[in-house]
Formats: sequence, structure tokens, C-alpha cells
Amino acid sequence: MKKIAVITMGVRLDGEKGYTRFRYLCDFLTEAGYRVDLITTTFQHWEKAQRDIEKIRKSDYKFGLKFIYEPGYKRNVDIKRIRSHRIAAKNLTALLEREGDYDLLYAEIPPNDVALACGEFAKKKGIPFVADVNDLWPEAMRMVLDIPVISSILFYPLQRDAEKVYSLVSGVIGTSDEYRDRPFENQKRDVPKATVYVGNELSVFDSGAEKTSGEIMKPEEEFWVTYAGTIGTSYDIRTMLLAAEELAKRGEKNIKIKILGGGPLQDELEALARDKKINNAEFVGYAPYDKMAAYLKKSDIVVNSFVRKAPQSIVTKIGDYLAAGKAMINTCMSPEFRNKVENDGFGVNIEPEDAGILADAIEDLYRDEEKRLEMGRKARQIAEEQFDRPKSYRKIEELIRKLI
Repeated sequence: MKKIAVITMGVRLDGEKGYTRFRYLCDFLTEAGYRVDLITTTFQHWEKAQRDIEKIRKSDYKFGLKFIYEPGYKRNVDIKRIRSHRIAAKNLTALLEREGDYDLLYAEIPPNDVALACGEFAKKKGIPFVADVNDLWPEAMRMVLDIPVISSILFYPLQRDAEKVYSLVSGVIGTSDEYRDRPFENQKRDVPKATVYVGNELSVFDSGAEKTSGEIMKPEEEFWVTYAGTIGTSYDIRTMLLAAEELAKRGEKNIKIKILGGGPLQDELEALARDKKINNAEFVGYAPYDKMAAYLKKSDIVVNSFVRKAPQSIVTKIGDYLAAGKAMINTCMSPEFRNKVENDGFGVNIEPEDAGILADAIEDLYRDEEKRLEMGRKARQIAEEQFDRPKSYRKIEELIRKLI
């Protein structure tokens, strides 16, 4: 039986907040017949706190669990996070040197230095190394800190490490075509690659929504326009609030903006809503996955809301938006995703950072029920065909099988 290590600094374990991609992948590979260890950090990224390791070990997992110490950080983009990942990378190397009897390493990138530790160990041991590219650093960090010359100097180590990682890969999984192809932008490598969207388990989404649906009361006359995710620099919640203000001025009393989630800009944006007396927008706060699913299913439109400069492509929440079977308004400027929205017919692309344009798009879908419902049907179809993990993650296992 082949033994695989899945390495990630960001995973939701039992009772935690966060993303489930790598937890699911470990279960999936175990069921496919591999011995799997999940190697992660003592620090919980979404909670911004050290994990209770003893409590976690009491849960029943199908795979092995190993933890490397990481001191942690308070903000997603600052020097402490870079230092924290550097320490984690050193501790990962030490762990692999002691216990790294694996046939393949599968690691997410970013963090770049953690992935580099995996790549260098795999090269030393002569085993395959697969990189799961689910974001681009330092490109994404420039959204928060983009100072000429200074940012280039500060982020140079991240750029350097990324290229080193890409030079060491035996295979690449990308959460979008853009991310899948990024390792080959500056160097030609003849290695297997595949796009596997982050996605979700439709059965879990549907059962969770059904279970919690009764907790969410939606007046019959209300029309919900919903965002779910991080309230941070890349995500254009400000324009959603200003669009709500514009819709109120137009006399659209039934249209309500719902914002699910939390993040570093939440207090600032809630203050904006109070100052402008925007009463048709509600900050729902963080909702557990089941409740979020119910909110999305009860909504009429979902908004994939990004600022113009955001480097993101096809993000985690897309699988949930599509699963809800609702028309999507998209402001993300990724050419790949804008083409997908248009070609697959599940939504409409608009210019970002323009409250009037967003209000127009909302009104158009509000008034055209037939178009809105048809987009929703197409959204659900795409979710079932391309984003349902039990189907889509087979590509990952097939690539791993080729390599070992």
C-alpha cells in the first residue's frame, strides 16, 4: 500500500472554521486505497489561535494526523505571517527528515516556503512531489501592500520560492486553469497537470441546507441578494452596500442585501452602513456551513463580488454558489471565470466597483424571473457536473496513480 503525505497550513478539522478541501482529499485518497498522513500546523488560520491538539486527537479520522509547530499571526498580510510560515517550513523539514517514509508528497502552494520544503525533501528522497496551486503569492499580497520598490523587495523571497517550487514539481493540480498553468509561465516542464475546482460535496450542501432551512425566516415579498465569504481587501463589499443605498433611492423596497461571513474590513464596512443609514443591507456574520447553504438556497441572486485588481480566479465559494442553483452576478475580472460565466450561462458579468451598474444588474434579474431561474438551473447543472468532489477529485487520484 503506497503512503502519501498531504501537507497544508489551512484545513478545517472537527469543530473548526475554515476550508475542507484537504480534509476531504485525505478521506478520498484513503478510500482509494492509500495510506495517508495529513500534515498541518498547530496554528488555526481562521481562528487565529493555537489548536487544542489533545482534543483533536480524540476525534476519529480515517487518516493519520501530524502537527508542526507554527507561532501564528493576527493578520492575513503582515511580516509576522511571513515569519510564522518560515518557522513552519523549518519544522516541516525536521518532521520529514525524522518520519518522512512516503511514496509521494502532495502539498498546497501557498505558503511558498512550506511547499518548497516539501519539494526539496522529495527531490532528496527521489519521490514525486505534487503541488496544489490554490492561490498566487506574492500577487495576492500586493492587493494589500503595493508600494513601488518596497513591495518588490519585501515580496522577492516569495517570488523566488514560488519559482523554485515550480521547478521541483512532478505534477500540478490547479484550482483553476490559470493556477494550473502558472508553474509553467517562466519555465517549461513536461509534467502531468489537471484543473480540479475546490468544489464541495453536493450531498453535504443539500442535506445541511435542508436541516437548517427552518432557522432562516424569509418574508415572502423579500428578494435576497447574497454574498458569502471573507470581508477583506479583495472582496468588494463596499460597492454592494452602495448598490443597496442606490436601490433604496430607486424605491426598490423588497430587495435586501445579505452579507455572510467576517473579516478584517467588517467593522469599517458596518460603520459605513450605519453612517449612510443603509437599512436594506444586513451583515449576517459568520454562518456555519449548513446555515450558509440554507441562506444561499433561500436567496434569489448570489454575488461573486471582487475589486478590479483582485488576482483571484475560481475561488472556494463558487462551488457553493452554483450548488444553490441561483443566478450569479460576477465582478471578478479573471478572464477564465468571466468566460465560464458567459459560456456556461449561469450568470452575468459586470464591471466591478460601480454601485450603479451593480444596482442595474440586480434590478434586471429581479424583474426578469424567467432569465433568473434559467441561470439558476444552469448553475446547479454545472455544480453537479464539474464541482461535486466525489466526481471531480478522481482527477487528483489519477494523477497520483500515474506518478507512483
